[in-house]
Amino acid sequence: MMETWAMILAFMAVVLSIYYYIFKDWNYFKKIDLPYMEPWPLFGNMGQAIFRQKTMIDLTINAYNLHPKAKYVGFFDMSNPVLLIRDPELIKLIAVKSFDNFMDHRGFVDEVQDPLFGKNLFSLRGDRWKETRTMLSPAFTLSKLKVMFKLMNDCGADFTDFLSKMPKDKRTVEMKDIFTRYTNDVIATCAFGISMNSMKNPQNEFYVLGRDATNFDGIKSLKFFLIRSFPNIVKLFNIKLISGKIGHFFENVVQEVINTRDQNNIVRADMIQLMMEARNKKAEIGEELTMMEIVAQAFIFFFGGFDTTSTAMCFTCHEIGVNPDIQKRLQREIDEVIEKINGNPTYDIINSMQYLDAVISESLRRYPIAIILDRVCNENFELPASLPGNKPFVLKKGMNVWIPVCAFHLDSKYFEDPYKYDPERFMKRGKEITNSGVYLPFGLGPRMCIGNRFALLEMKVLIFNLLARCNLKPSAKTQNPIRLSKRGVNSAPEKGFWMDLEKRKDVHPTVKSFVPNSITDEDIRRDASINGVTNGHTVKA
Repeated sequence: MMETWAMILAFMAVVLSIYYYIFKDWNYFKKIDLPYMEPWPLFGNMGQAIFRQKTMIDLTINAYNLHPKAKYVGFFDMSNPVLLIRDPELIKLIAVKSFDNFMDHRGFVDEVQDPLFGKNLFSLRGDRWKETRTMLSPAFTLSKLKVMFKLMNDCGADFTDFLSKMPKDKRTVEMKDIFTRYTNDVIATCAFGISMNSMKNPQNEFYVLGRDATNFDGIKSLKFFLIRSFPNIVKLFNIKLISGKIGHFFENVVQEVINTRDQNNIVRADMIQLMMEARNKKAEIGEELTMMEIVAQAFIFFFGGFDTTSTAMCFTCHEIGVNPDIQKRLQREIDEVIEKINGNPTYDIINSMQYLDAVISESLRRYPIAIILDRVCNENFELPASLPGNKPFVLKKGMNVWIPVCAFHLDSKYFEDPYKYDPERFMKRGKEITNSGVYLPFGLGPRMCIGNRFALLEMKVLIFNLLARCNLKPSAKTQNPIRLSKRGVNSAPEKGFWMDLEKRKDVHPTVKSFVPNSITDEDIRRDASINGVTNGHTVKA
């Protein structure tokens, strides 16, 4: 009898513990008289996204619009109370002026269990983040980008030449599929020193595993929420964000690249080279940069660029295709540049194209890839009162703040007619917008995206080469206006990015002169015998 009562009491204690864990902070914002969204049990304010009732963008904008005069409002990320910042001056305070107090992202991956994510630049904290950021920053200097431009443009010209020559019955394309092949090839050559042609070799492992790693639709989106919200349970059951197969593949590729360079004294201006040099410097002072740490940085560069950049290009090309006036004006600018360069595009020329820049900037505003920026408060920090008459609020150490990028980008207070795609706004007041503190496509402050200039260049090169050869036309499958899918974490249309490609009849004569010689099967076989090859891709000097 006593044992039975003990079991009952133990069970009740477990239930009460779970209840306390779920509901202990439910009145957090009510106690401090701060506007907040009413949470769901267990799921907080994330329930509608988890159960596919709303997109994360809609959910974030609803929270942002909760109180138009508040500097910040309350939000429950599952059971975790978060401050959602609405004031541009507070954003600058958090992301720039008081950066040292808000240096870190919220960690949600165990670096021992899931080292590809746990050890990379995005996940690292404090001094480890600073050291790694310093190590990687030289990969994205102006001089390095100019070197990578040639590799990138060869990919873009070869890729779009292939598209322009496809049979007419195959020119209705799903842009996400083909653009991820382009970003795959660019990252492979610029970061790993590996030649790839994902249009001619569509099932190469780099592309196939990259798609798997960056796909967060369906059950993987639930896994993502589970890993973020219940790390101890995830650790207990050994649930990983990135599968062992993907991890082993990237580890083998990076190891092969490093071995090839070490054995043949190859030096190449890319990320792998920087990490090899950092490895050697650490070894001189008796420290170690492990292979997994190198692999993790290479992987996050691939992961970040593979999906997000291709998605941004898809949204941009969708708007170009459904707005013929914008397309014609952009093609005029491209043709004028081609006339000047006589078939020899350069980094400086591409970056001087004002309308191309405005088109991409407006796309990143209208369809922000980074929906939210997050920061963790490292030490107690006082914020000004959210509303007149309220008291200042002390952020406790460990509390999260969210910066709702999508809500700022789509707020009529900052952008007139915000849901209209209008590159002209950047032609008229581009610097004003970029310095406003509310245009945040790549974040803000020291922790903004390290590869932002690389991504912009990658997009410009692709669009420059594509529109020099082709017209974009809406197909019967094109969804216009776009309705975003509720199925996954990332922004994507419900029915995909479909568009017709039409070969331009008025293509400039000199365009042919800047189509590189495509990598042939014979090239790959010859290079493989010299440099070593992994599953059909060629490690180059």
